[in-house]
Amino acid sequence: MASILHSLILFSLITLSLALDLSSGRSNEDVMTLYEKWLVKHHKVYNGLGEKEQRFQIFKDNLKFIDEHNAQNHSYRVGLNEFADITNEEYRMNFCTRTSSIKNKIISSERYAYKIDDSEILPASVDWRWAFGPIKKQGSCGACWAYSVVAAMEAINKIVTGKFVNLSVQELVDCDRKFNKGCKGGFMGHAFEFIIENGGLDSEEDYPNQEREGKCDQAKKNTKVVSIDGYENVTRYNENALKKAMAHQPVTVAFEASGRALQLYQSGVFSGNCGTSLDHGVVVVGYGSENGIDYWLVRNSWGTNWGENGYFKIERNYRYNRGGKCGIAMFPAYPVKHAQNSAITKLADEKIQVLVTSV
Repeated sequence: MASILHSLILFSLITLSLALDLSSGRSNEDVMTLYEKWLVKHHKVYNGLGEKEQRFQIFKDNLKFIDEHNAQNHSYRVGLNEFADITNEEYRMNFCTRTSSIKNKIISSERYAYKIDDSEILPASVDWRWAFGPIKKQGSCGACWAYSVVAAMEAINKIVTGKFVNLSVQELVDCDRKFNKGCKGGFMGHAFEFIIENGGLDSEEDYPNQEREGKCDQAKKNTKVVSIDGYENVTRYNENALKKAMAHQPVTVAFEASGRALQLYQSGVFSGNCGTSLDHGVVVVGYGSENGIDYWLVRNSWGTNWGENGYFKIERNYRYNRGGKCGIAMFPAYPVKHAQNSAITKLADEKIQVLVTSV
């Protein structure tokens, strides 16, 4: 009975395969060649019975979506990134995590508040990528909130001190559990509060990333190599205020990333359909214009095989929602740092001499 059922499933998959080939205009051999090359590029190995064939069908369905999208006149392209063998449902389940509930009242800072008669002249474009280290990869751990906060903290430390220190995401995942939920989601504001209360963060080298939840290492939690003086919220629902803040430093944001087009995003300015059900935390690292479309430049935490080497552009000055495209202007926040890391522990001071990279 089991063998008959397996044969029926396989027959159905083959039938679907042929149908997809006809509708996509690609031969089955062409698609299989793409698939095999893609498997090698992304180091994919499947161990389950029939899983390679099942993933092939999903791959072909995504390829059909890609071909149809790119044949039209869009401001962005989609492609065979490392999410090309999963369904949108799997993608949403593993890589888009709802932010945790906000426990404290959000008070916006006046530091970068936008005023109509504001005399500050902002640059036409900004790019803070020089202040960051390599793109990190969160895997299927839904701790995007931690990656967003750590990246923003690494950047402001580089901007203020002139030195880059790779900080521990794992410390936040393991130890910041008062309100945040590790791989099950969190909120950037709570993470900033944890860092301030703790007096700083340990290094990535000392407290390395595991891409999963673990038990908080108290000794490493007490080792602080970089500190911040506070954090502030940008005026919500105001892209002009976000632009003003961005002219001074990178800013953490949340947005809705659950759509299939963002799953398979490759390049260009994303202007596709999305709502404001915030499910992913990232860092806005710049802004500019491309082919007449204003955009935010955003750093993600899905590795360099997604998007433009781990970054993406998303439409700016969105007319149809005060919260910005995909809700990007709903909860912006940034860390505050005034001077050198004077309050770090003695042990951390010894380690930091090895960890920092001068400009």
